[in-house]
Amino acid sequence: MDRWPMATLAFIGTGVMGAPMAGHLVSAGHQVTVYNRTRAKADAWAEQHGGTVADTPAAAARGADAVFACVGNDDDLRAVTLGSDGAFAAMREGALFADHTTVSAAIARELAEAGAAKGLLVLDAPVSGGQAGAENGKLSIMCGGTAEAFAAAEPLMQAYAQRIVHVGDAGAGQTTKMVNQICIAGVLGGLSEALRFAQASDLDLDKVLDAVSGGAAQSWQMVNRWPTMARDEFDFGFAIDWMRKDLGLALDESRRNGATLPVTALVDQFYAQVQAMGGGRQDTSALVRRIAK
Repeated sequence: MDRWPMATLAFIGTGVMGAPMAGHLVSAGHQVTVYNRTRAKADAWAEQHGGTVADTPAAAARGADAVFACVGNDDDLRAVTLGSDGAFAAMREGALFADHTTVSAAIARELAEAGAAKGLLVLDAPVSGGQAGAENGKLSIMCGGTAEAFAAAEPLMQAYAQRIVHVGDAGAGQTTKMVNQICIAGVLGGLSEALRFAQASDLDLDKVLDAVSGGAAQSWQMVNRWPTMARDEFDFGFAIDWMRKDLGLALDESRRNGATLPVTALVDQFYAQVQAMGGGRQDTSALVRRIAK
């Protein structure tokens, strides 16, 4: 924390991820001003953590050493950065902008270019770990941008992350997050089929889990979701609606870079069917609902 013993910070977006992340920054001793499109959420955050609430992204960013964002999608991010009341217009030269939203690599590169023209340090820094990871300060962060931007951001992000990796230039953080989601989709597809196969074979599901979770088949999803999938419990944070957004980003990027993603495309179709069944707000392990018992 040498660079920032105490920093003046802004955090844009106080949803299920942004709120606890901003709270950890306060706990680390920083002065934090927040902005959220729904003012009531920002006010609730300030009441809990003692920070300040701004009326616009620009007002939050004015005078800040660093500005963080965790919003919804490309359009939301463009609005809070480049819009008429966006953060970039108010940020001082040399300030840091780090984006934790999962968005397209294209907008990450767009913001890096726009920020460079204003003398800003810009980092695309999507996260993995879900709501629990944000609340417990145990997120994994994959960062794209210059070495200077990463050096400025890393000591601040240590307040809510257990793993922070600089993976490459602007956009590389977002494409690495796509890799993360592609992996999760494939694992959950296999796990869903395996669970249904075990049920069809009249196996004791607890004993099956005990037998296979200690070997090569083991995964975080297996250990944490197999028992709840077996009980048809799907209320664990990261919703299918959000996963489909993320997989859509990966599929779009694959059309740009020439990668082939047949398994991801199939799982995405299955998720669309679970959405049609009313499961859009259930967590990603509800993929198993698509496969008949």
